[in-house]
Amino acid sequence: MPFQLDEYDVSILQALIKNGRKSFREISRETGITTPTVKARFERLVNVGFIKSVSPIFDFGIVDGDIMKAALENENKRHKGIENEKEKQYSVQYMQRQLKDARSRIKKGLRINLDCEFCKGPITSNPHVFRFANFERFFCCTVCMSSYKLKYAGRIESIKRKYEGKDF
Repeated sequence: MPFQLDEYDVSILQALIKNGRKSFREISRETGITTPTVKARFERLVNVGFIKSVSPIFDFGIVDGDIMKAALENENKRHKGIENEKEKQYSVQYMQRQLKDARSRIKKGLRINLDCEFCKGPITSNPHVFRFANFERFFCCTVCMSSYKLKYAGRIESIKRKYEGKDF
């Protein structure tokens, strides 16, 4: 069974689309959702793989002079496979279209397909969730969840110990 977005998830994502650098507290004020809930929902969206990263979008059109040359050199390194200026511009336009597309597609009820963390197969019913530290792992069955726990017991304990020592 796919993971489904609710109105809290949608409002958090819309706040992040406007400005991905917002703190959880700023998102909380904007959406009316408590800060711990915003943090937990954000982490869950990262854990299920829906949020891959929060990345900046650069507007090199407002930069001039030597700074522009340095920025373009960095952009050239970043886009090794992109040959000419027209293709680079297309790349930036593509990212901007994706952002606009995301705004229109993120709605309550959006379903996110999950794959089992252990066997990598699709999760077709309610997922079995293993929570530790600030992580959530999703499994198709109890056998996969138990096998994961056995295989990664040392790592899980290490992460738990590190997490206990931090003040989040």
